[in-house]
Amino acid sequence: MDVSSRPPPKRLTLAMIAERLGISTATVSLALRSSPLVADDTRKRVAALADELGYIYNRSAASLRTARTNIVGVVVNDILNSYFAELVAAVETELVEHQLTVLLCNHGDDFARQRNFLETLLQYRADGVILVPSVGTTPKDVTRLETAGLSTVLIAREVPGLDETPMVRGDDGAGLRMAVEHLIGLGHRRIAFVGGRSQSSSGRDRRRGYEEALEAAGIPVDPDLIFTELMTRNEGRAITDAVLARKPTAIAAFNDLIALGIVNELRRRGLEPGRDVSVTGYDDIEEASVWSPALTTVWNGQQEVGRRAAAMLTGILQGRAPEQRRILVTPELRLRESTSAPAA
Repeated sequence: MDVSSRPPPKRLTLAMIAERLGISTATVSLALRSSPLVADDTRKRVAALADELGYIYNRSAASLRTARTNIVGVVVNDILNSYFAELVAAVETELVEHQLTVLLCNHGDDFARQRNFLETLLQYRADGVILVPSVGTTPKDVTRLETAGLSTVLIAREVPGLDETPMVRGDDGAGLRMAVEHLIGLGHRRIAFVGGRSQSSSGRDRRRGYEEALEAAGIPVDPDLIFTELMTRNEGRAITDAVLARKPTAIAAFNDLIALGIVNELRRRGLEPGRDVSVTGYDDIEEASVWSPALTTVWNGQQEVGRRAAAMLTGILQGRAPEQRRILVTPELRLRESTSAPAA
């Protein structure tokens, strides 16, 4: 028999699985969606037979029936930064427990890349998104998502003017203020601030915390000791010469990556971090505590931020309004080896 003349294989359907198991098609559909309305034993039997027969659940068709796709987007600006990797891991753990599938976007502060990903989520009728907004994001960009039915929770950064959009982040101003107050308490007066984007809320808030701590101690803010528009370890390395030329005795970095880049370069120049120049970071990524010298830094609550943002979004998807729309996680100063009193 000519292979081309064979009839196409019969497509597996929910009804076929239901008939084999002696249950209703509706029960099979609920079981494949891991619905709590179906007993564990029945769910396992359905899943086992579907796997045996090679059945692929048609999520698109199901979404037309239920108005849900169980897809959630998670959008961050730098997945290579361990802070965001740890945050995303916490988000995913929470969402997976609610049988939600996570799609990840790393926009790198490229607004066009963020926009394209969000458009894709809308086209595929995703249920929601947890978003670190890129530089250039406006209130209109976010309200458009919500109007289109994409439930949105902001994390790590705010977009001014979005009072009703749920948001979870660390208290950036308070955290950087803690770090600078610690350095002032050690006796430092020439303290540089390195990093952050002036167009992001975290960049503005941490710089504000730096300036508030200096002003409260009666120390004039010196613009020559402020270096912004930097985010990465390599940028921390590259800026070190320019920072040292200003003769600081201490450096408060915007994040741990910049701080570790500076620590690297100090060592290469024969300077000992924590003795010749004190350095503080921000975020308390895992690497900070095992580096040599261990980095004095500010814990930014990445797991807490991720967990609470995911819980907030799942609550919204289940029809519950958030009890709080704006959550600030309180930071903590972690004292280690990279800070000490100024060298004589």
